[in-house]
Amino acid sequence: MKARVFVSPKSTVLDPQGQTVRSALNGLGYHSIAEVRQGKYFDIAIAEGVTREQAQKDVETIAHEVLANPVIEEYRVELVD
Repeated sequence: MKARVFVSPKSTVLDPQGQTVRSALNGLGYHSIAEVRQGKYFDIAIAEGVTREQAQKDVETIAHEVLANPVIEEYRVELVD
């Protein structure tokens, strides 16, 4: 089993890297791009024998306490078989 954790700035937080990418895309002629939000992606392998419930709990805790700054970032956890 694997877990995927997606971390990105909250919508209320400025995203200068996303704004830079949007500006670059607009400069390349992609004028239909109105906004870009950048983020991080973590692919985590779960040891065999761990229950789905325990994996979900552990990865949620890791995402909240280690991978994301909950003050300015939001995260989403997905378990993949």
